[in-house]
Amino acid sequence: MLLRFLLLTVLNLALAACSEPETALRIEGRTMGTFYAVTLADPFPGGEKALHQQVEARLAQISQEISTYDPNSVLSRFNRSPANTPFPIPALMARAVAQGITAGQTTHGLLDVTVGPLVNLWGFGPDKRPQHTPSDAEIAAARARVGIDKLHLTQGKEGALLSKSRADLYLDLSTLGEGVGADAIAELLEQSGVHHYLVEIAGAVRSKGHNPNGAPWRIAIVDPSDKPGAFQAVVAPKEMAVSTAGSYRNYYELDGKRYSHIINPRTGKPITHRLVSATVILPTALEADAYDTALMVMGPEQALTFAQKNRLAVYLIVKTDRGFEARYTPQFTPYLVQ
Repeated sequence: MLLRFLLLTVLNLALAACSEPETALRIEGRTMGTFYAVTLADPFPGGEKALHQQVEARLAQISQEISTYDPNSVLSRFNRSPANTPFPIPALMARAVAQGITAGQTTHGLLDVTVGPLVNLWGFGPDKRPQHTPSDAEIAAARARVGIDKLHLTQGKEGALLSKSRADLYLDLSTLGEGVGADAIAELLEQSGVHHYLVEIAGAVRSKGHNPNGAPWRIAIVDPSDKPGAFQAVVAPKEMAVSTAGSYRNYYELDGKRYSHIINPRTGKPITHRLVSATVILPTALEADAYDTALMVMGPEQALTFAQKNRLAVYLIVKTDRGFEARYTPQFTPYLVQ
């Protein structure tokens, strides 16, 4: 779906399912340039073939709505639309845009679904990697096109309408795509009478009920060192959604410097601090997916302060001179498996 997700694929393996016994039913595949897996402890109507077909169809529908790589997607057509012209969008896309706007306002613009021009400028979007470090003038020109204040969503009886105050505004929902997909598949399973499941789309996870052994689902937060089998912590989501973002795998080197794929909308440049991973637990994967990226932009101190102030269940991994250090809020403690 999105090349940006291809760049995030390895990065977002920071959440991986812990070892499980033989499962009742499990399917795997690729979506949004990354992987997905659905594990059930309940039977699915029609069996594995029907599950695979329905999951693939749902994910394809999402791609047709929010892909920046499909020129015919709803999002791509919106990006080509003129300024100040109401553009009808489907309910799922409207939900993602609304969450992006809300999270953007809450984080004072550190989560920005219009940051695409900067992402592309630094070579982490559809555009090729730059041959030189972007100049201040290039960054300023891209930043002028960025800002959720330029995006306007209205919800009415006949559906949602989206408009923009600049014709060249570039909406990019890739940072929310995994959460959108995980929630959509969870909804599909619920509608099919499945109440014991684990849905993974890269770093976004939705779960409910118990695993095939009758035990609570457990998720491992992998150690950024990438040592085989190493993890920082194990959590039991308790039917909440879990999402993680990180900066330690998706980067490149240019002009002797290392650049992360996570861009700070305020500076227009990749982050340079020592926060390498942020995991968030919230009721929906969409919500969690929005805030993990914003926390990564903030850096270790500001992210922890923000999480504490907003009473968020957050687990941070910080690179120190002594190695990787975990910092988490009191709200995260009940989910940790000791």
